Amino acid sequence: MSDQTPAPSGPRKPRIALMGEFSAGKSTLSNLLLGSRPLPEKVTATRLSPVWISHGSDTPYRVDVDGSTEPVSLDRLEGIPVEETRFIRLFIEAEILDLIDLIDFPGISDPNMESTVWERMLPEIDAVIWCTHATQAWRQSEAAVWDTIPDAVRENSILLITRYDKLTTDTDRRRVFKRVRRETKDMFGGTFPISLLQALEAGDDYDKWDGSGAGPFVDHFIDTIGKLTALAARSATPLYNVANGTAIPEPVAPTVAPRRVQRPLDADKPKRERPAAPTGTDVNSGS
Repeated sequence: MSDQTPAPSGPRKPRIALMGEFSAGKSTLSNLLLGSRPLPEKVTATRLSPVWISHGSDTPYRVDVDGSTEPVSLDRLEGIPVEETRFIRLFIEAEILDLIDLIDFPGISDPNMESTVWERMLPEIDAVIWCTHATQAWRQSEAAVWDTIPDAVRENSILLITRYDKLTTDTDRRRVFKRVRRETKDMFGGTFPISLLQALEAGDDYDKWDGSGAGPFVDHFIDTIGKLTALAARSATPLYNVANGTAIPEPVAPTVAPRRVQRPLDADKPKRERPAAPTGTDVNSGS
């Protein structure tokens, strides 16, 4: 075992956490953002410590709670001791990882896992994409965790109301979105209803992509990456540790918009009005 985690070279990238309760769509979201499944299928639902995903092809390793490291095998992730592991480091050659690191957190509501397993990784994050299941959106357990997140992280975070297609009527969609927006007022930088599975299956189908709700979410996400890139360039300290009220610089556009999460619009297709997103899409202003 090594005595410490290898230090990254060059300016750090923004670190965006994928969070939510179990079965809220985090695995599908990571597939959508990365363009591939980051973990072997058999371990996607296994109890794991947070998985920190960066660009590259290095050997994956685990970081112990004491800071020591050791290589791990993707085929044996289910055997990694959760309580003794601070995080698993995974490297993938996905285009979006040229711009950011993703940290995939375990479900916050897992009764078989102590909350300390994921709480000890919170100081590493700059922002969160939080997934809440549309049919039981924004439960008290979610609100309780979000209450502990500092404003500097909240204002750059995104709330996804996932599996929105499970709400079968416009009335239900409006009702759920209105309630969630009321209960999370000023708590996120943007709130978007989405069907992640439909987005993943859309391919080059423009209408299906935008109809899933992915278009507005991705547009906002790219803007957020630019803002977080400017923040990360100013400080090696993740925003979780930044005192509330710290001035935020003007956002800068990322040099590369990751193709894996761009709207699949054919360049030769004539311009037209974008189809309406699922009822309730909203970006919070000034939060």
